[in-house]
Amino acid sequence: MTAPDPHWTAYLQALLTSVVAALAAFIAWRQWLTARNKLKLDLFDRRFAVYDAARNLIGSIATSGKVKEDELMKYLLGTREVRWLLNKDIEEYLWGIYLEAVNHQSTDDELNFANPGDRPRLAQVKAAQRKALLQKLEGLDEKFSEFLSLGH
Repeated sequence: MTAPDPHWTAYLQALLTSVVAALAAFIAWRQWLTARNKLKLDLFDRRFAVYDAARNLIGSIATSGKVKEDELMKYLLGTREVRWLLNKDIEEYLWGIYLEAVNHQSTDDELNFANPGDRPRLAQVKAAQRKALLQKLEGLDEKFSEFLSLGH
């Protein structure tokens, strides 16, 4: 005697199991891609906030000619995570911006209380510091370009 042929439902059950397993694998892969892209976007947002804090501080100084305490505080708060989000080079670059801004602020304070004979020299120092900050602004895009590109 020969064994009876399996019913067509057995074939369908085996096929359906394979289809469900493939579908589950596809869904898991898509969820992984979505999570990876979400991580990239979140990282971009946090890095852009650091970039924006630097641009805002320098922009404020460039337009007003003064370092405002609240802008300096926003800068410090906005760049406090740079060590973990970016590299050491950018951390040092942003620290340099902070030091330039503080020097600019100190020179401005000196200028307010300076003798009339010292004012021209201090005004030149202040102008040089402002120019240095603007040069830092020009280099900001280059420094951040590697970290703010959303390559697929």
